[in-house]
Amino acid sequence: MEVFYSDNIGDGRAVLSEEESRHCIKVLRHRCGDSVYLSGGDGNLYECVVEDDNPRRAVLTIVSVAGNPSPRNYRLCMAVAPTKNADRFEWFLEKAVETGVDRIVPLCCAHSERKVFNAERGRKIVVSAAKQSLKGSIPELDEMTVFREFVEEAGQSPDAKFIAYCGEYLSDKDDGRMSLQGAVASGLSGGGSCTVLIGPEGDFSKEEIETALEYGFKPLSLGPSRLRTETAALLCVSAFYYSDSCR
Repeated sequence: MEVFYSDNIGDGRAVLSEEESRHCIKVLRHRCGDSVYLSGGDGNLYECVVEDDNPRRAVLTIVSVAGNPSPRNYRLCMAVAPTKNADRFEWFLEKAVETGVDRIVPLCCAHSERKVFNAERGRKIVVSAAKQSLKGSIPELDEMTVFREFVEEAGQSPDAKFIAYCGEYLSDKDDGRMSLQGAVASGLSGGGSCTVLIGPEGDFSKEEIETALEYGFKPLSLGPSRLRTETAALLCVSAFYYSDSCR
């Protein structure tokens, strides 16, 4: 199934961007009358027919709504410090979207080795992964955000909120760290929303952990192994996806 993306939809038609038009018409050689699928970013896939095969501005006629092929009973926001190796974070973006996430926030932390993030390139990866995995919605991808700014924003929401760290700080509070299974159960209860913080290779600083706890984040343990940033982040996304699928 070939899926294209457009946020320019109205009156039963969708106009593809120049990049999507080129892929549809020049690369895949679709012509007027061909059937294709479209993700409009609203949760649904649409069955369409190519109306205008202009390689710079292809137009699709919407035939029917195919529905949401991958519904989830929760919303998940992953706030993750980008890795020094950009490829590793881009790998996480792709796999997280394929598995199921609603928002990804690149965090700039005290120990971050990467403080610049190419959001435009990241969004292309997100859109591509969403189409590949037949997602009807496109996850949000924020610009690089300072840790404290995000924590203050998230602290105002009623979401279940967690911060995962290695456990070398705040030893007096480590015994209260929730297991991943417990965090997932809390996040999925009532079809709710959940936010998880994952730090850089050097972990969150003591001050960042204390700040997150002050704003309502609960300490989270991901088990006895020390995980790479992208591994820890994907483990969380996968745990929510698997648990929701088994309900």
